[in-house]
Amino acid sequence: MSRLKGLLLAGGHGTRLRPLTYTGNKHMLPIANKPMLMYGFDHLRATGITDIGIVLGPLHEGIKDALGDGSKFHVKITYIDQPDPKGIAHAVLISKDFLENEPFIVYLGDNLLKESIPKLAEEFIASKPDAMVVLARVKDPGRFGVVKIEDGKITKLVEKPKQFVSDYALAGVYFFQPSVFPVIETLRPSGRNELEITEAIQGLLQRGGLITFHEVSGWWKDTGRPEDILEANQLVLRDLKSSMRGKLDEGVSVSGSVEIGEGTHVHKGATIRGPAVIGDNSEIGPGAYVGPYTSIGSYVKILGTEIENSIVLDGSIIDCHDRVVDSIIGRNSQIRSNGTQRPSGRRFVVGESTYVSL
Repeated sequence: MSRLKGLLLAGGHGTRLRPLTYTGNKHMLPIANKPMLMYGFDHLRATGITDIGIVLGPLHEGIKDALGDGSKFHVKITYIDQPDPKGIAHAVLISKDFLENEPFIVYLGDNLLKESIPKLAEEFIASKPDAMVVLARVKDPGRFGVVKIEDGKITKLVEKPKQFVSDYALAGVYFFQPSVFPVIETLRPSGRNELEITEAIQGLLQRGGLITFHEVSGWWKDTGRPEDILEANQLVLRDLKSSMRGKLDEGVSVSGSVEIGEGTHVHKGATIRGPAVIGDNSEIGPGAYVGPYTSIGSYVKILGTEIENSIVLDGSIIDCHDRVVDSIIGRNSQIRSNGTQRPSGRRFVVGESTYVSL
C-alpha cells in the first residue's frame, strides 16, 4: 500500500463527560475494558500505517504511559500539543510538519467505528481524491457536521446545522491529500472559536477539488456524553467471545458471552449474565449479580450488589444492597450501603476516588 500517515486526535476538555474527565483524559475511558483511544489506534495500525501522530490536549494523563514511543506496537508515535481545543482543522494545521506533504488519515479518538478502514484506505489511494469522508446516518444531525449529497456527489457541508440540511453525519474519519493545507490556512475561527473541518472540505469543493465519501455499513458511535459511552460499551460487547481465566467457585451461574480475567475470583452464589467483561484480580462476591452489557475493570470488588448496563473502572468497590444500572463509576470509588435503604434502581456517573453512602 502507498504510504499514508495517521493523525489520531486526543485533545479537547471532555466537558460533557464531567466529573469523569476532571482528573483524566476522556480518550482513556474504557469501552469493554479497552481505552477508547485504542480502538482508533488499532484501526490505523490495521491499515499498515507505521507513522502515527497523536494530538494531545491539556489533559493527557495516561496516553503516553499506555502508548510510549509506539515501539511495542511496531509503530512510531509523534506527540503534538494542542493546548486549546481550536478544532479538527486546527489540529491538522499544527501537524503539518509531522505530515510532511504525505497523504494522511485523521481519526477522532473519541469515535468508535465497527467497520475496519484498510479497504477505505485502499480506495482512497487508488482514486486519489483531495479528500474522502466517512458518513453515517443519524437521528440528531444538529449535533454533528453534516453533508448534503445530490446525484451521488457532495454539494455542501455544514457544521451542527440549526435547520435540517441532511441526516448524513461526518463519522470522525477523514482521508486527505496535502492539498487541504492551503485551504485550512485561509480559514477564520467559527462562532465557537474553532477552525472547522467542514469549512476546510467545503473550501476544497469550491476550489474544484474532488471529494468522495463512504457510508459506513456497520455501527458508528460518537462518545461525547455518558449515555453514548454506555451505548458504545453495549455495541462492542455484542461481539464478545467468552474467556474464563479466573477462578469460579462451584455454584456460580454464568450464561451468555462472559470474559473473566486472570486472578479474578467469582464466589459461590454469584450470577453473571453476558455479554459482560470482568478484568484481572477482581472479586465478585456471594449473591452478587452482574447483568448484561456490564464492563468491570481490574482490582474491583462487587459485593452483594446487582449491576447491569454499567462500566466500573479499576480499583472501585460496590458493596450495597441496591441495583445499580446505566452507570459509570470512576477509578478507586466506593459505593456502600448504610443498611437503611430499600433496594431500588440507582444510576450514577461518579468521578475518580469518590465515596457514596446509600
